[in-house]
Amino acid sequence: QVQLVESGGGVVHPGGSLKLSCAASGITLEYVATTWFRQAPGEEREGLACIASNQGIPYYQDAVKGRFFISRDNAKNTVYLQMNDLKPEDTGVYYCATERWCTWEPGRKDYWGQGVQVTVSS
Repeated sequence: QVQLVESGGGVVHPGGSLKLSCAASGITLEYVATTWFRQAPGEEREGLACIASNQGIPYYQDAVKGRFFISRDNAKNTVYLQMNDLKPEDTGVYYCATERWCTWEPGRKDYWGQGVQVTVSS
């Protein structure tokens, strides 16, 4: 059974940092692409960062480029999203999802985590 579990969310002030984790079981993240998505209230689910299989080449959307960093620890079978200089518009539910290749299309993903709340507020 494949399971993805996000953790590390919470409430932070603007300019703060959080590190999210996506821990996997039943699937080896080294051999798939993992994408982080964000869904704000009333908004569509938006892809933010993706790490490709094997060598783990990262890809970022412009909105988070230079602030967010995606990485993978193969020994822990976990993908991370380091989020820096957080802004109120970063607030939302963050999901990790897997696919064979990196794409920004939610409908193409094979597996999803349950999501974790991130709130950026003064």
